[in-house]
Amino acid sequence: MTDDLPPGRAAGAGEPAGDPPAAHPAPEALPPAVGRGGRRRDQALALGWLVAIWLLLWGDLSWGNLLAGLVIGAAVLLFFPLPPVTFGGRLRPGALLVLGVTFAGELVSASLHVAAVALRPGYRPRGAVIAVPLRVRTDLNLALTAEVISLVPGTLILEVDRDRGVLYVHVLDVRGPEDLTASRERVLAVERRVVRAVGSPAEVRQLSLEPVDRRNHP
Repeated sequence: MTDDLPPGRAAGAGEPAGDPPAAHPAPEALPPAVGRGGRRRDQALALGWLVAIWLLLWGDLSWGNLLAGLVIGAAVLLFFPLPPVTFGGRLRPGALLVLGVTFAGELVSASLHVAAVALRPGYRPRGAVIAVPLRVRTDLNLALTAEVISLVPGTLILEVDRDRGVLYVHVLDVRGPEDLTASRERVLAVERRVVRAVGSPAEVRQLSLEPVDRRNHP
C-alpha cells in the first residue's frame, strides 16, 4: 500500500517552465462507515444471540425465560456497548464445505490417535508448545483459526498474540522435530482453509506469502 501524497497542485504552479505538471494518484478510498440501519441490524443479531445463550443456560424454553433474556440482553447492549464491527470478507460455499469436511475428518482422526495414546500401556506422551505466526492477522482469522485448532483433540491454544498475529499451541505426542514441523503446517493449513472460506480477496492473496515469525519484529 502506498503512502498518501499531498493533493495535486494547479497546473504550472511552482513547476519549471516546459515541464508537465506532476501527476498524483487519487487518494485511497476510505472504508464505508456503518450506517444506522446496519448498526441496528447488528444489534438485533447480537440481541438474538444473547437471548439464545440465556435460554440454553436455563435449558427451558418458556415465555418467562424469553422475556428475561430479552430484558437482560437489551441491558447488556445498552450498558456495555460494543464498537461496530463490519465483515469485509466473502462467503464461499465450496470453500466452506471443504473446511467443514476437512474439520470432521481431522476430528475423527485426532480422536482415534488420542484414544490410542491413552490406551497404550506404560506410554507417556511428550507435549510441546509451538509458536505459529499467521499470515492474515485480522481478529476474525485469529479467532476462527484458534477455535478450529482447539476443537481438535490433541491440540490446544494457550495464548493468542493479537498484535503480532501469533498462536501459541500445545500439541500432544511429540516424538521429534518432524512432529513440530507437521503441527505448524497443520495450523497454517487450517488458516488457509478458513481464509479461503470467509476471507476477502486481499486476504486470500496473502496466503501465498511465507509466514514470518513476528515475535521479534514489529
